[in-house]
Amino acid sequence: MAIIPKITAVSYLNTIPFVYGIEHDEHLRADLLLAPPADCAKNYIEGKADIALLPAAVVPELHDTNIITDYCIGAVGAVRTVTIMSDTPIERVRRVWLDPHSRTSVQLCGYLAKHKWRIAPEWLNMSDYAITAERKEGDAYLLIGDKVFDYEGMFRYTYDLAIEWREATKLPFAFAVWVARKGVSYEVTDELQRALTFGVEHVWEAVAESKYMGNDGGITAYDYLTRNIDFILDEEKHRALKKFWDAGIRIVPRSY
Repeated sequence: MAIIPKITAVSYLNTIPFVYGIEHDEHLRADLLLAPPADCAKNYIEGKADIALLPAAVVPELHDTNIITDYCIGAVGAVRTVTIMSDTPIERVRRVWLDPHSRTSVQLCGYLAKHKWRIAPEWLNMSDYAITAERKEGDAYLLIGDKVFDYEGMFRYTYDLAIEWREATKLPFAFAVWVARKGVSYEVTDELQRALTFGVEHVWEAVAESKYMGNDGGITAYDYLTRNIDFILDEEKHRALKKFWDAGIRIVPRSY
């Protein structure tokens, strides 16, 4: 009897072409588990999945794991959904509240704080997003994922982390990559590659079949997926990941 692989992927708008491809592939039989980025890592580490779309920051810590496809969640320009928002210019920020849903974004904040913004703020865990309504001078907030759309225009300053990274390094960025445990068959990983290709080539169909159609008929979602997200894990993004990993930044926010 064939073993059905378990796949965990991110439950955000930026993943729906991948999900569409997996769900519509005629040959890839898989159990699909959707979760926020940090929980994808947890599912994979705990053995609840054999294949995962993982936050890039997690990958170097994993043993017996390989990057398996030519696809990622990346950006060559503004990513829009990974941002620092504040009423204070970033150079004067003293406290940063960190969205816990993505370790990659947290560590990327640390890289930019050290190498671009030249600040050493207090790092705090943002367990309740309502804290954004209690902001004080010097406070900033890392916000990621679909929730960012709800906060756009609410702060005086918004820093897109993909843009900030590109200005600092001249490179694009990959926020999440596809990995599998050693031992997962090439037949499965090759079929996943084909499924992802199909999804990326049918972005509009993925939007039309999703909850993101909205009142505008899916135009906002389609625009975001085709303008802000770059799905190809090319050589430049591999270089960016190596630079990111080699920096060895480790931000551990304290609870408040």
